[in-house]
Amino acid sequence: MNKLNFLKNVKIGRPSLGQIVFWIIALGLGVGGFFFVRNLITCWTITPLPGTPPSTCGTVTAGLDGPTLTEDGTPIPSVEELPPAIEIPEVSNIPPAWDGASRVTVLIIGLDYRDWQANEGPPRSDSMILLTIDPVSKTAGMMSIPRDMWVNIPGFGYGRINMAYYYGEGSKLPGGGPELARKTVEQFIGVPIDYYAQIDFNTFVEFIDLIGCIEVDVEETLTLDKQGSGADHFVLKKGNDRRICGERALAYVRYRKDKEGDVARSRRQQSVILAIREKVLAPENFPVLLGQAQQFYDEFSAGIKTNMPFDTAIRLGVLAKDVPVSSIQQGIIDYTMVALDNVVLGGENASVMKPFPDKIRELRDKIFTTGGPRSPLAPQNDLTALMRADGARVRLLNGSYTPGLEVQTGNYFLAQGVSVTEVGGADRAYDNTIIILYSPKLYTMKYLQAVFGITSSAQIRVQPDPTSTVDVEVRLGNNWAANNPMP
Repeated sequence: MNKLNFLKNVKIGRPSLGQIVFWIIALGLGVGGFFFVRNLITCWTITPLPGTPPSTCGTVTAGLDGPTLTEDGTPIPSVEELPPAIEIPEVSNIPPAWDGASRVTVLIIGLDYRDWQANEGPPRSDSMILLTIDPVSKTAGMMSIPRDMWVNIPGFGYGRINMAYYYGEGSKLPGGGPELARKTVEQFIGVPIDYYAQIDFNTFVEFIDLIGCIEVDVEETLTLDKQGSGADHFVLKKGNDRRICGERALAYVRYRKDKEGDVARSRRQQSVILAIREKVLAPENFPVLLGQAQQFYDEFSAGIKTNMPFDTAIRLGVLAKDVPVSSIQQGIIDYTMVALDNVVLGGENASVMKPFPDKIRELRDKIFTTGGPRSPLAPQNDLTALMRADGARVRLLNGSYTPGLEVQTGNYFLAQGVSVTEVGGADRAYDNTIIILYSPKLYTMKYLQAVFGITSSAQIRVQPDPTSTVDVEVRLGNNWAANNPMP
C-alpha cells in the first residue's frame, strides 16, 4: 500500500473568515518572534557567546514618526546626524637611534623643586646646559643658558626660558616639560638637540655621594645654604675646600648671590660637570661604575627623565673617555651678550635678559664648530678632511641667470668629496650665494663658507629641520656664476 494514500481520505473544508484572520495573526507573530529572538541572540553581550556581533548591533536610527528619545526625553541622533570620526595622529617624541658617527647634543635640565614643596604646580627649570660631543673629531663643548633669558616659548609666547618646563608639564604636552624645554632651546640657539636629561636636586645629591664626592677649585670664599631655608649656612673657603659631597655640591652649583650672579653660577656648574667627568672616568673608577651602570640607571630613574636610550648613554660615556679636557669648549651666555630689562610677569615687575642674537650666534659657533685648540677658521686642508668625515647631504639650487650652474657646481663638489644628493632650481634669483643649515653639519658649512668666500652672516641661515632630506642647502647666486674656481 502506498504510504501516501491516507492523504486521499483527509477531507479539508473551506476555512471560515475567523480562521483565516487567526492564522494570519499567528503567522505574523511567529515571523516577528523569530527575527526578534535572532537579533537578541546575535547582539547578546551580557554573557559570553561565541562569535563577533555584526556591525549593525547597537546602531540607532530615527523612527518614521521622529527621533528615538532617551528616558529623560533627549533625542538620540541618527547615524546620518553623527559627526565624522576624527583621526588623531600619534605623536612620537622618540629621537632616531644614534648612528655612532654624528654629533650628539644633549640638554641638561636641573629642576627647582621648591615649587613642588610650596604646592604651586609644576616646577621651573633651575639650570639649562647644552652638552655636545663630536665622535669624528673627538671634541666636545658645553654652553650654559641663564634661566632669566627672555625667549619665545613655542605655543606660549615670550617668557623666561625657565618657564618652558613649567608650561610643558602644566599643559600636559607630549613629552611634558623636558620636551618643550628642548624645543625652546633648540629654537633659541638654532642647533638641533637630540636628547634631554632632566635631573632633580635629590638625585644630583645622591649621585655625587655615590661616586665618592668630587674636587673643585673654589675661586672665592662663599657662604652657602644647603637647603635654602637659611638655617644651615656654612662657609666654603677659597683654595682650602676642594672636596665637596652631595648637599654641599648642590649648594655650590646653586649659589648666585655674588656680584656676577647667574654667570658665576654657570661657571661653577660647568666646573662641577668637569669634576664629575674626572671622577667617573678615572681609571680606578670607570670600569666599576660602567659595570654597575644598569643598577644605577634603575635606582636613579625616578629622579631622571630622559629620552636617551640606555645603550646610547653607555656608548656616549665610553666616547667621552676618549675626549681630552683640552678638547672641551666651554661657553656661557654672559652680560655682554644680553640687555638687562624689566617686564611685568603675573602682575609684578621681573628682571629678564634680552639676548643679542649676533653675539650668541658667535658663541654657539665656537662651541658647536670647534674643539680644543682648533681655530674656528681651520686651514682649508683640515676643513676638507673634516667635511668629508661629516658626511653631510648637500642640495644645490641654481639662483643665478646661468643655466646648468647647479649641475656644473655639483660635479665640481663631487670631485672634492662633497656628497651632493640633490640639484635643481631656486625659488628666485639671488645676487649672493646663500647657505642654509638644516642639521648640525658644521664642518661642511665651514668648508662651503670658505669655498664660496662668504664673510657675511646674512648669507648663512640656521633652520633646524629633522624632516629635511638634506643637511645643507646652497642657493647659488650670480656672484658665484661670475667668479668661481671651476674649470
